[in-house]
Amino acid sequence: MAEMSEMFKVFFTFISQTSLSGHRLHQYADDCQVYISVPVTEAAAAVDRFSSCVADVSTWLSSSRLDRLNPVKTVVICLGGREQVANITVDSISVLSPTVTTVASARDLAVVVDSQLTMSANVSSRPTCRSAYHQLRQLRLVVRSLSVDAAKTAVQSFVSTRLDYCNSLMYGIADRLMQRLQAVQNAGARLITVARRRDHISPVLRQLQWLAVRQRVQFKLAVLVFKTLHGQARQCLTDDCQLVAAAVNYGRLTPSHV
Repeated sequence: MAEMSEMFKVFFTFISQTSLSGHRLHQYADDCQVYISVPVTEAAAAVDRFSSCVADVSTWLSSSRLDRLNPVKTVVICLGGREQVANITVDSISVLSPTVTTVASARDLAVVVDSQLTMSANVSSRPTCRSAYHQLRQLRLVVRSLSVDAAKTAVQSFVSTRLDYCNSLMYGIADRLMQRLQAVQNAGARLITVARRRDHISPVLRQLQWLAVRQRVQFKLAVLVFKTLHGQARQCLTDDCQLVAAAVNYGRLTPSHV
């Protein structure tokens, strides 16, 4: 592990000295993301810098006798508002020898991100609603043979964990998407308590001591902000989060300010 950590340090040092210097790099295990933020009018120039950086990294990996980059697994997505994305004329990027076509949505650590960051693709994707309903159908076959506590534990393990995974990203999503997530939780609560569909769900959730999905999202985000402001979170969060009163340009805050 020590040798692997030193290799990652060397890799990040090299990345900071490549043509992509000044842009953001994020790596988790073997998953690496490069973020380039530019106006729409400079998108073509940003693509050229990105292609040059990928070529530099590939050359360095080959000279260091490490595994080469896999262009087949490379995904490129443009993020922005509806009008911004519509005005981007770049639809493909040259990555080493192949050409990678930009996509409308991409999976990032099991979270499906769409180009407009509406999170609609993630809510409808297999890891969230579809998978949760599949687990509920499987649990329905055995839940009557379990105690209430055992059924609650099973639903929390197979269903609630899918709703809670990276749920801070769901803050501010459209009400229709939040209602779809809430419907999954309601179905799990009714399965545990054998409540009828026409029964009001709030007393059922209160009986289980469950927060509603929207409240769970708000609670998760509040905990992250608290830990960030008190030095208990990762440095990448601490760098991008600060109190409004502590901002230098109080009247012109950037989106990274809280």
